[in-house]
Amino acid sequence: MKTKDTTDSKLFIGIDVHKRSWKIHTATDLLDGSTLTVPPNAFALQKYVDKHFKGYQISCCYESDCCC
Repeated sequence: MKTKDTTDSKLFIGIDVHKRSWKIHTATDLLDGSTLTVPPNAFALQKYVDKHFKGYQISCCYESDCCC
């Protein structure tokens, strides 16, 4: 009998916006992710996500902070 995974993997992205760069923190529903800096450009972020998290359900938070 073959089984099929029917759950959607989830990706959470926190974006801290600055004039010259964006600090991005990624986490999945299973693992705390990583923090990286990308150019202040939505296409650069999309390229990173498409490369590393293809097929994930994505949720984003703008101007995220650990002290909310």
